[in-house]
Amino acid sequence: MKRRVRIAVIVMGFSGLIAEIFLLRELLILFSGNELSIGIILANWLLLEAVGCFWPGRLIDRTEKKIEWFIVVTVLFSIALIAAIFAARLIKLALGVSIGEHIGLMPMFYSSLLILLPVSILHGALFTFSCRLYSQYGKEDTDSAVAGRVYIDETLGTIAGGVICTFLFIPFLNSFEVVIGVAFIHLIICLWLISPVSKQTTGQKNTIFVNQVSGTSDARGSIGMDKGKLAILLPTGILTTVIGIGLLAGQAERIHQKAIGLQWKNHNVVHYQNSPYSNITVLENQGQYLFFLDGIPEIITPMPDMLFVEEFVHLPMLAHPDPQEVLIIRGGAGGMIDEVLKHPSVKKVTYAENDPVFLEVIRKFPTSMTESELNDPRVQVRYLDGRLLLATSSQAYDIIFIGVMEPSNLQANRFFTREFFTLVQKRLHDGGILVISVPGSLTFLSDELKNLNSSIFRTLDDVFHHVRAIPGDLRNLFLASDASEVTDLDLSLLIQRLDERQIMAEGVVPWHIEKKLHDGWRDWFKDYISGSSAGMNQDLKPVGLYYHIAHWNSLYAPIFGSVYNSFEMANPGTVLPALLFITLLLLFLRLRSNKGNRIGVPYAIITTGFAGMIFSLIVIFMFQVTFGNVFAWIGLLVAFFMLGAAAGALLITDLLPNIKDNKRWFLAMEVAIICFALILPFLFQMNQPFMESSFAFSLFRMLFLFLSLIAGILVGFQYPLANKLMLRNKADISRTGGMLYASDLLGGWIGGIAGGVVLLPIMGVTGTCITLAMFKISSLMITAAEPLKWQKEESL
Repeated sequence: MKRRVRIAVIVMGFSGLIAEIFLLRELLILFSGNELSIGIILANWLLLEAVGCFWPGRLIDRTEKKIEWFIVVTVLFSIALIAAIFAARLIKLALGVSIGEHIGLMPMFYSSLLILLPVSILHGALFTFSCRLYSQYGKEDTDSAVAGRVYIDETLGTIAGGVICTFLFIPFLNSFEVVIGVAFIHLIICLWLISPVSKQTTGQKNTIFVNQVSGTSDARGSIGMDKGKLAILLPTGILTTVIGIGLLAGQAERIHQKAIGLQWKNHNVVHYQNSPYSNITVLENQGQYLFFLDGIPEIITPMPDMLFVEEFVHLPMLAHPDPQEVLIIRGGAGGMIDEVLKHPSVKKVTYAENDPVFLEVIRKFPTSMTESELNDPRVQVRYLDGRLLLATSSQAYDIIFIGVMEPSNLQANRFFTREFFTLVQKRLHDGGILVISVPGSLTFLSDELKNLNSSIFRTLDDVFHHVRAIPGDLRNLFLASDASEVTDLDLSLLIQRLDERQIMAEGVVPWHIEKKLHDGWRDWFKDYISGSSAGMNQDLKPVGLYYHIAHWNSLYAPIFGSVYNSFEMANPGTVLPALLFITLLLLFLRLRSNKGNRIGVPYAIITTGFAGMIFSLIVIFMFQVTFGNVFAWIGLLVAFFMLGAAAGALLITDLLPNIKDNKRWFLAMEVAIICFALILPFLFQMNQPFMESSFAFSLFRMLFLFLSLIAGILVGFQYPLANKLMLRNKADISRTGGMLYASDLLGGWIGGIAGGVVLLPIMGVTGTCITLAMFKISSLMITAAEPLKWQKEESL
């Protein structure tokens, strides 16, 4: 039975990772691909798992039918997972959110909390159940390492889930095929768990069978099956059969299509696909095709918003005296390339689109414009991230268009940072122009929108000698160059070059464009951003993304937005007073306690959970900033973190019997985590000079996996040690394991919410790591103040 329980726990870890990754992907579509929501989603997952550990998880101590209840909770988890995927498809409709509308942070929080609620609580309960089953059926019933063993086996399943997710599930299967398949595996395991177990003792010639109906058993024979087990076996067997037949009959795909129809109610969905980069959805209405990436409109064919496209393309093209080499990063098909090619001097247009699936989908719904654009001999399509293309190629251009229209997430914000602008500057010919756009308004002059424009404008101005802002009703156009052509462009020069190039375009006819090129708008824009943010938008400190979120909060959640804006000045110095108060308070409570309560270790595990989440978010965020395709790798990043956690936990568990000074080892790991936190920002800063070759980029991917592994080792190392330090007697095994596991998850929840929403977008990676180190120093002080007598107590 021990072997069966262990396999069940490994499958539990496998299914937990699958549930986490696929619910994350579904919710990211709902949240417009905003990676900061990853912190919120993971935080809610951990919070609810902690609730599951403490509440339903501890109920197993009150029953003798532990296997039966483990099976019941496992079946409920499998059903809840399928329901949660379906709910994620419908929640946007329930919230009343329009197509293409961004969702604020508060709706992100409570909608993800509700969707994850049953899945996470049930999965958390399974951990505590597993601790008791390991104690009952294994030799660990007299060993304080039982929780560590469960943690290791669950982690092994998590590692397998991450690898299989990355290379099999995400590329080839839809969400319902995956979660229904996982449910089927769970049910098979449940049937195996509840079936009779024969065990042969040493020297026994024949297996001794038991009366399965009465449930009696011989100590030397097999564990039988009573009526309670039979009552569970029958419905579980029926459910397994139904799901198995449904999978073979393709019912998962039918459920998937039904959910899509409900998700995009009253719209004609002609294509829906998850690529390694994003979700691609195509709507059709009377011959018009609207292409969405993660729920946000990307292009419209065959009739795009030509007024904006013409202004976006022709103003910078006319500002340049002789544009020949043009680069378009994202969004080129469907009008932009067509307008660029109207300029007779253009010899080559390089179109960089990182997701080949997206262009395949565009070709699936061809129009005369897109076919003409993509098949023109002057157009070279590169299936490569635009930032990677610029970093690894020495090719220079006259004009570089950024088709990403706003820094709405990390993948987009990486095209609005100082590091990217510096890279572009190196790849522009003399007189070359960079073209970007930012949300703007001539009437809605909110502080959040001012800060967003000010941040991007000042970041451009810090890199280029000349920056021209052209305000608009919905978008502001920024032209940046080291030459003065962008500032010299006026109406007379525009008319002259329009005539010379014989370009017909409604958006830049003299009567329309005269207002936008008027010198008065330069003074208006300077006054507009005067007194607004002077912060630079950087890779390691994405304040542009923070201001974009603040802008959307001001539109759709003004009350919460005002609270969120109050964090704008947050830094490690503002956190220090509160942290000092917490540290002194815990020290005071420890000194006042006469019952020998141990505050230090649980507090340290909370801060370690906080550290683990922060490390994970930093690696995920920086991977996205560097490569732009974190969703293709997130399974591997999580798997390597869990591999490290398992390796650390396994190593220390094996060393526990020989460790005489547990406290010293525990404190040493506290110091190691502090050192890692302080070193981490420098590792990311050091990569910039070495990122100018494809080999360097590939090598740097391995560094992210290595950092995930090291972070996992540091986190996993502490858990079994903490369990050894806290456990006093056999009866406390499940309680202690559940408490420490919940403490770890609680710290992770705090790290996800604070790290994803406030620390990383406002303080940046460096400030966040310093804040993390401060928290670990606090827990180090509290733990060091615990009396040494705990190590002399009798251990199990």
